[in-house]
Amino acid sequence: QVQLVESGGGLVQAGGSLTLSCVASGDTICISEWGWYRQTPGKQREMVAQVSSGGSPHYVGSWKDRCTISRDNAKNILHLQMNSLKPEDTAVYYCQITSWNDDYWGQGTQITVSS
Repeated sequence: QVQLVESGGGLVQAGGSLTLSCVASGDTICISEWGWYRQTPGKQREMVAQVSSGGSPHYVGSWKDRCTISRDNAKNILHLQMNSLKPEDTAVYYCQITSWNDDYWGQGTQITVSS
């Protein structure tokens, strides 16, 4: 079992930046993938960025130019630095990991971008 706790969400003005963090605890030795997803009401959860153990980061769409996903392997912390935020980025952001072929999710953190 792996537990994930996100932090760093909040209210930000359009054009601003935020950094999300996700701390993993428990059976973290076999985590193969780390990712960030987001979800808005009535829509499916969608990937923002992902990084696998030993692999290069993968970003979806315009996030490639607006965010950076990074890991602190020693502390089992995943970060997502987001820049040039837009009102349409308002959503609940979730940390996700895959360990032993099982997916685990954090509780989510709300980001609200005001215009």
